[in-house]
Amino acid sequence: MTHALLEVRQITKRFAQRTVVDNVSFSVQAGQTIGLLGPNGAGKSTTVNMICGLLAADEGEVLLAGEPMTAGNHKAKMQLGLVPQELALFDDLSARENLKLFGALYGLNGSHLHARCDAVLDLVSLKDRAKDKPSSFSGGMKRRLNIAAALLHDPKLLILDEPTVGIDPQSRNAIFDALEVLKAQGRALIYTSHYMEEVERLADHIVIIDHGKMIANETPAELMQRLPAQAALHLSLAQAIAPQILSQLQQQTGVGTVMVKDDGKALDVALLTQDLALTILNFLTQHGCVVTHFSTAKTKLEDVFLTLTGRSLRD
Repeated sequence: MTHALLEVRQITKRFAQRTVVDNVSFSVQAGQTIGLLGPNGAGKSTTVNMICGLLAADEGEVLLAGEPMTAGNHKAKMQLGLVPQELALFDDLSARENLKLFGALYGLNGSHLHARCDAVLDLVSLKDRAKDKPSSFSGGMKRRLNIAAALLHDPKLLILDEPTVGIDPQSRNAIFDALEVLKAQGRALIYTSHYMEEVERLADHIVIIDHGKMIANETPAELMQRLPAQAALHLSLAQAIAPQILSQLQQQTGVGTVMVKDDGKALDVALLTQDLALTILNFLTQHGCVVTHFSTAKTKLEDVFLTLTGRSLRD
């Protein structure tokens, strides 16, 4: 049996009389990417702070590589790299000088520090800008340098808190490429984001927290199974659909809800599987409906999140 690199065991945190995180448990394996999601105020940031040892849990514990994550346990903290949402860089130092400073705080020096600076700059595609100051960098380049700083001490677990806020597509893709390399190296990643499409791309397991409680701890495929519909068919008709045909449509196998728009000339049909779209199109044609336009769409992680929490991730 493979032991988890990170174990979060029934952690709870209270502030005054308010329970902000309530009995949250999950684990992360080496080489696994966890998407940690929750609406604003759900307790996500407090959970991350407890994992990092910045806050002590009132109940429960966090173990990293078998070591308890407590304020004084430097052995555990050396296994973790944190990329905070707020940039932590010195604009008046070059990129390399920034890294040398952070490396020194981790106890790195000499040729080993030089080699680690080269390695992390190469990973985030900034090696050619090593002598330049962050003040001359784009927002995306600064965020990539922030990631490099968190990797200097070669941690086993990297936590990224909203690492792509306000950056350009080129830097976003560079970050994704770097994270894929880290995952292939066997590092564990915890990724928080308000961009659901990023989590869909990167995460192979998702934890959702709402009102301090963990309401999901599953693979993306398992989360999708929570919805009664896995796809949607959007239709435009030449004429309004007749009530009796609409009634028959709603009774077709695999059809969920049917939303009628534009006085019956447009339909949004929820489907159990995407391959049912052709069956529904054939049904309408056989019943004299002229379809002027149609499109299909798969269920997205955003739909699952909305169903589970009742609000958008950005709320």
